[in-house]
Amino acid sequence: MALLISYTLFVYQMDRHSDPQTVPEEKKIVHLAATGDILMHNMVIDSGRLSTGYHYDHLFLPIKHILKDADYASVCLEAALAGPESGYTGYPAFNAPDETAAALKNSGFGLIATASNHSLDRGYKGALRTIKILNEAGLDTVGTYAGWPQQKNGALIKDIDGVKIGYLAYTYSTNGLPVPEGHEYLVNYLDQETVLADIKRTRPQVDVLILILHWGVEYSPYPTEQQQKMAAIFFAHGADAILGSHPHVLQPYEIMMINGKKHFVIYSMGNSVGNQRGLERNSGVIVELFFEKDFSSAQTVLSDFRLTPTYCHTYQAQGKRCFRMIPIEETIIAIEKGEEPYLQRQDLPLLKNILKVSTQHLNSLEKTNTQS
Repeated sequence: MALLISYTLFVYQMDRHSDPQTVPEEKKIVHLAATGDILMHNMVIDSGRLSTGYHYDHLFLPIKHILKDADYASVCLEAALAGPESGYTGYPAFNAPDETAAALKNSGFGLIATASNHSLDRGYKGALRTIKILNEAGLDTVGTYAGWPQQKNGALIKDIDGVKIGYLAYTYSTNGLPVPEGHEYLVNYLDQETVLADIKRTRPQVDVLILILHWGVEYSPYPTEQQQKMAAIFFAHGADAILGSHPHVLQPYEIMMINGKKHFVIYSMGNSVGNQRGLERNSGVIVELFFEKDFSSAQTVLSDFRLTPTYCHTYQAQGKRCFRMIPIEETIIAIEKGEEPYLQRQDLPLLKNILKVSTQHLNSLEKTNTQS
């Protein structure tokens, strides 16, 4: 099955262990990956319970090779890691075991976006501890901060073989939970003027600038007109790509040509893992962006992208309900070869339908917008 998304027809089918292009030594292609929200519901938490603690590597094992193939991978974690003292809970106030951080690191993630409407689910101390636990696991964080110096620096800047990638993350809300007075640095809130100021400060320091935005209307399949306008404004002022989260369903991507430069926005990457009902709420996508830097001119451009539709599959193992994020097309192939441990041939029609629907929906705003 050849399901291609937008202009990168050849990229979708290429060997993941091959370079998307062969480029001269004076150029470098950086391969970035990202995916949607992690919702640590009670059932997801329980799926990792062992007699000796918790273990969550199973959540992302089917996509680990995709994440590891990228130079750098990011995801939005909608849960506090506030410790066991206040209890582990799912919705509406998430608090997950510390072992979540190790699983994210082991699976190939490098950056965790911590700005979401659940950033303050365990208050100020819980938010600080979440940053600490993630950092101690070897993960970078962006969107919440432990102090004014960190917040003023704002962007997480990653140097990948001489290509500097900057990330900024924001959330539309913290569910009405206020940041304590005097600690306004704690959470980046999505305010247009604030974002523009951060872009202006960060842009001279980086070759690529990516915004991770927790925004939009929950369970809506499309972005609002305001979001589309905001994306264009952010691109016009220096952002290169926008990775959206929060709606918990897939929303389409767009390519915007602004000032002669190609920009990528996906309004919602859906869910990575979680215990929500319905095909739409269990659908997600892995976004892979390829940026090429020409060292002779110091110019960096978006050269390609690749979208891999995913599904949060629930299954029984060791007497428990378990969850895993599966790449749908690869899973279909594995079933047909008899190499898939939990899904059978009778599951193929459903998977093929999810793949078709996800692909069509992701591509439904494919018309390139051009602005000068």
